[in-house]
Amino acid sequence: MQHEIKPRMANPAHLLPDAGPAIMELLKATRQGGVPESTLELVHLRASQINNCGFCVDFGAKSARKNGVSDEKLFSVAAWREAPYFSDEERAALALAEAATRLADSSDAVPDAVWDAAADHYDEKQLASIILMVGVTNLFNRINVTTRQPAGASF
Repeated sequence: MQHEIKPRMANPAHLLPDAGPAIMELLKATRQGGVPESTLELVHLRASQINNCGFCVDFGAKSARKNGVSDEKLFSVAAWREAPYFSDEERAALALAEAATRLADSSDAVPDAVWDAAADHYDEKQLASIILMVGVTNLFNRINVTTRQPAGASF
């Protein structure tokens, strides 16, 4: 038996003519920093898990798989600290994604140790890509969770 989620309304990015294309252009820009597509997909998936966005977790897992992320990583990204499948670079990106997604959870939201670890593996352009991916993902998550966009729906 499947639990049916009914959206409260159409996706706001579809209702406002300039919103969808602008968001998609920003998403496209995240690919310009030289960060591997698979890493950006992991960042998107992890932030979406934290935000309980079923739509983005479903879409993100499928997109990650298409971009070469292994099943081992997909199945363990929620527990990446305890899983042996992630590179040091991926771990730094995931830690940064978690901190930047959970801003309200700590008075030092993105601790220097998290930032420094990411900066040890990525240059400023790459960090910009990761930070923008986290921001766009959080935007997607907030839109989809607020309006109850169901997993498996088309964007």
